[in-house]
Amino acid sequence: MTCEFGERLVTDETLLERITANPEIFNGKPIIRGMRISVELVLSLLAQGETTESILADYPGLEPDDLRACLAYAHAVIAHDKLDAVQVSV
Repeated sequence: MTCEFGERLVTDETLLERITANPEIFNGKPIIRGMRISVELVLSLLAQGETTESILADYPGLEPDDLRACLAYAHAVIAHDKLDAVQVSV
């Protein structure tokens, strides 16, 4: 899947590079760019109706592409029907 933002082309693969896993952070749960912000947290906030703007304001280290990366990750997990089929960078 490919999306166009401005003049830049963003692919799911590019976005997924922002998702990492570190066994020492949250027991290896997927996190954003090595920070202590989990994909699960971001998806939960979005599911509760939080806006992109409010999430970015509450977590100043996050970037808009990080939120898109969380959605791309969720899509990849659902598309593959199992978590072990989705690889994250360590």
